[in-house]
Amino acid sequence: MRGDVIIVEDHHRKAAKTIAEALERYIDGQNRRFAVTIAGESGSGKSEMGQALKEALETVGYRTVVLQQDDYFVLPPKTNDARRRQDISWIGTGEVKLDLLDGHLETAKEGANSLTKPLVIYEEDRITEETVSLDGIRVVIAEGTYTTLLKNADTHIFIARDYRETLPARKRRAREPFDPFIEKVLGIEHDIIAPHRNDADIVITSNYDVEF
Repeated sequence: MRGDVIIVEDHHRKAAKTIAEALERYIDGQNRRFAVTIAGESGSGKSEMGQALKEALETVGYRTVVLQQDDYFVLPPKTNDARRRQDISWIGTGEVKLDLLDGHLETAKEGANSLTKPLVIYEEDRITEETVSLDGIRVVIAEGTYTTLLKNADTHIFIARDYRETLPARKRRAREPFDPFIEKVLGIEHDIIAPHRNDADIVITSNYDVEF
C-alpha cells in the first residue's frame, strides 16, 4: 500500500534471520517459487517482518517480493472505515479479496513472469493497479491479518502479539488520532485472528522469539 510506514528494527531482523536460515532447505527442495505468509493482528509487525525476511532471504541468495494484504481490500481504506462504522458486521475476512491474493500466490508458484495486482493509494482513498515483475524471484511473501487462510502458501508464519500489546506500535504508525472505535474493531478482529495461530508452521512470540 502506497503511503504505509514500515520501521524495521533489530528484533525484526533477528527473528527474520532465524526464519530465513530454517527455510533454506525447504526453498532448495522445491523446483519452483516458494510462498510464505506472515499473519497477525494490527500493529504486530507483519509489514516489518515481511521486509526483514525479504532482506534476510536476499542475503542468502533468494530474490524475494512482498505482497501486502492491505492492497487486496474490497474498498479503499477511508471508504472501508466508513462502511465499518455504518455496519460493524462488515468487519472480517469479507473485507478482503483473499481468493485473489491466494490466486496470485498460485500464479507466482506456477512460474509467471509478472503479476498485475491491486495497489491502494492511501491518501487518495483509491485502488489502482500495478504490475510486479517476478523475473528472478525465488520467494513470494504475503503479509496481512488473514494470510494464514491462504491455501497456496508453503509456510505460514504467525506473530503472536495481540492488539493490546501492539498499541505503542500502532500509535507510531498512526495516520489518524487515537479512536476508541478502532479499538472495538481490533477486538473483533482479535477474536477472528487469534485462533489462526494454531494453523501456523512458525510462531513469532510477543518477545520476537521464534518457535517452529
